[in-house]
Amino acid sequence: MGTGEGFFERRDAGRFAATEYTRGPWDAGSQHAGPPAALLGRAVEERPGARTDMRIARITYEILRPVPIGELEVTTGVLRSGRSTEVVEAAIGPVGAAPVMLARALRIRVAEESVPAVVSGPQLPAPGEVEVTPFFPVPWETGYHSAMETRFTEGAFVEPGPGTCWMRMKVPLIAGEETRPLDRVLIAADSGNGISAVMDFGRYVFVNSDLTVHLHRHPVGEWACVQARTHVDAAGIGLADAQLHDEKGPIGRSAQSLYVAPR
Repeated sequence: MGTGEGFFERRDAGRFAATEYTRGPWDAGSQHAGPPAALLGRAVEERPGARTDMRIARITYEILRPVPIGELEVTTGVLRSGRSTEVVEAAIGPVGAAPVMLARALRIRVAEESVPAVVSGPQLPAPGEVEVTPFFPVPWETGYHSAMETRFTEGAFVEPGPGTCWMRMKVPLIAGEETRPLDRVLIAADSGNGISAVMDFGRYVFVNSDLTVHLHRHPVGEWACVQARTHVDAAGIGLADAQLHDEKGPIGRSAQSLYVAPR
């Protein structure tokens, strides 16, 4: 599979080829969950007949199995449609095979400046005010780690504890197509458990089988920030909880359920 000019190459309606930029840090044949999460979010917004007066307020992903690097098929369907809200489901998997990742999105009707805006939360240092932070060591040259620029304002990938990281895509989600702000947030949100890992990567695994992203404001700009904190119980169940930001301020939250165990 070639590197290409994006995380995915569009083949035809609903079919895509994953490039090497989607490769995660743990398995050479599997994707980091960020790129397929962003692709499913794009599918929800692009589905035939999608209303333009609605936007995603919440999207939950179930990661059934690792998403392979290869030819993939994306499908969508409407589970509920109302005047002010709708629920849309999307799925991705190898062509002709069962889905390996599901998404269920709540879209809410918007009306510009219909209510007063209420904003709360910290104003973080801008990405231009902090240095590029290296990704943790990965055994291959090309992957998600090489396609994303990361700048920590707190912590680091190799430092245990809470972390705050600005992230920017170096390549588009789909080769030859415009990258959207929502793509930038969804491709970064799955990194919360890595940004805020509280135990040594070399001794413990932190596997998330789900991801939920809530957005109260539509993101803007090239940068998304994940301000994450991980909690782990002695039974091996954890939660990576993060506040999401763009350069204007807070935009929402993300959460990942974690399976934590010795390697």
